[in-house]
Amino acid sequence: MIEREIIHTTTASKRMFEFLQDVLQFLVLFARLLMDILAVLLRLLLPKNLKDISNEIVLITGTGHGIGRELALHYAAHGSTVICVDIDEKNNMKTVQDVKRLNRGAVHSFSCDVSKRDQVVELAKRVQSEVGPVSVLVNNVGIMPTHPLPQQSAEEILRVFDVNVFSQFWTIQAFLDQMKEQGKGHIISLSSIAGLVGLSNLVPYCATKFAVRGLMEALHEELREGPYKDLIKVTTIFPYMTNTGLCKYPKVKFPSILGLLDPKHVAMRIVEAHRSNCLEVTIPSCLMYINNWTRLLPSSCGILLKDYIDSGVESDLK
Repeated sequence: MIEREIIHTTTASKRMFEFLQDVLQFLVLFARLLMDILAVLLRLLLPKNLKDISNEIVLITGTGHGIGRELALHYAAHGSTVICVDIDEKNNMKTVQDVKRLNRGAVHSFSCDVSKRDQVVELAKRVQSEVGPVSVLVNNVGIMPTHPLPQQSAEEILRVFDVNVFSQFWTIQAFLDQMKEQGKGHIISLSSIAGLVGLSNLVPYCATKFAVRGLMEALHEELREGPYKDLIKVTTIFPYMTNTGLCKYPKVKFPSILGLLDPKHVAMRIVEAHRSNCLEVTIPSCLMYINNWTRLLPSSCGILLKDYIDSGVESDLK
């Protein structure tokens, strides 16, 4: 009888101790959450502390035109060594010539189909041998077929995943080891507003951009839980429709507020996000807050807001 009372008391005490331990851990978590919120609010009021990128070796994919070309110019202007990668050698060389006119950082050109893993592996070897180890990787390349899903061919769907998603796996795998060897690095990947919100005529494209967000969020967790927690950073960018030629038939209800973005402005914001060590950034920044708050509301409210904004792309099969 006495033994049973002792066992019962011991078990009850253990449960009470575990309960109090859980409560204490929750209170500590709550206090840390409040401190983080206050720190973020304080940073909004203070000037941004932007890190120096003048000695970085920056590899950018899709530099033949659009955002990629502007990124090459912006990074070079900051004194970075820029590696321009594109399958279109002619336009890529045009970007290189534009960068050279700045007379700032060194610039190099490489031709590569980044959707092909074997080509990316070979690219990584050539870059390390001819230029040096990459410390910043910008996954910018992307394609965007714009028509209803029933009209999307199997080849189109496979190609958009190869270029928009698998290319990012191959480049990250190829260049992450170079960053680990240096004990520093930064990976910037371009998703899209279509990686936060589903849009008609863009079903495969949206799927790829949602995939990029998942890829980067999971990669951040792997790095955060390992020995490179504070050494290798990741940033995911979600730009609104940009005037690069991908949006052939844009649909914009409020052009003065949500018109097509200038690639120069988008590139500037991407470099700023990199230098600020931001984890996720929408361009414009308000769209991240709108999306996050809308997700807390009933789904019908999100649909009403989307119908009111009424922005997207029309089919290119007119």
